[in-house]
Amino acid sequence: MATSWRFVVIILIAAIVVAATFAVYMLVRLNDDGAPPKSGGIESFVWTYGVKMAPHVEFLDEDGDKLTLENFRGRIVVLNLWATWCTPCVAEMPTLDRLQERLARHGAVVVALSLDHGGPDTVQEFYDEHEIENLDVYVDPTMRAQGDFNVLGLPTTIVIDRDGRERGRVSGPVAWDEDRALKLVLKADTPPR
Repeated sequence: MATSWRFVVIILIAAIVVAATFAVYMLVRLNDDGAPPKSGGIESFVWTYGVKMAPHVEFLDEDGDKLTLENFRGRIVVLNLWATWCTPCVAEMPTLDRLQERLARHGAVVVALSLDHGGPDTVQEFYDEHEIENLDVYVDPTMRAQGDFNVLGLPTTIVIDRDGRERGRVSGPVAWDEDRALKLVLKADTPPR
C-alpha cells in the first residue's frame, strides 16, 4: 500500500512541475508591453498544410434558396463565420465589405456566412443598418457550419481555393481592407504545401 501512495505523490509532483513549466513558458511569451498575445489580426492567419477539402455545408441566400460552397467552385472564397450579435464580428464587417469590392476583379468572393437563427431578414436588416453594400446575404440558421468547420469562436475566417480546398484560417477579427490581407487571400492561387 505504501508503494501505491508513493506513486501517487510522484505523479502529483510531476503534474505540478509540468504546470509550473507551462506557466513560465506562457509568461516568457508575453509581448514587450506585458500583454498576452491577442487573437485575430492578419498576423494570426495559419496556413493549412497538405490538401484539406472544405466540408460540405448548406446555407441560405437572401431569397431563402439553399446553397453550398460548390456554388462558388472556381473562385477563391473568403468564408467568414459571424453573427449579428457578435461584437467583434460587427466591427469586422465593414472591412469585409471593402475587401469584397476589391476581390471582385480577381475572381474571388467573400461569403460572410451568418450564424443567426433569424434567417436572411435578420442579416439584411443588419446590412442596411451598418451600410454593408458589397456583401451578399448568406445565413446558416442551423449553425451547423460552425461544427463542420471545427470553429470554436466567432468571427473565424477560412480561405478556400478555387478547387474547394481549405488553405488557411484565422480566428478573431481582421482588418480585411488592408493591402496585406488582399495579398494573403490571393496567395490561395499558389499550389498547396
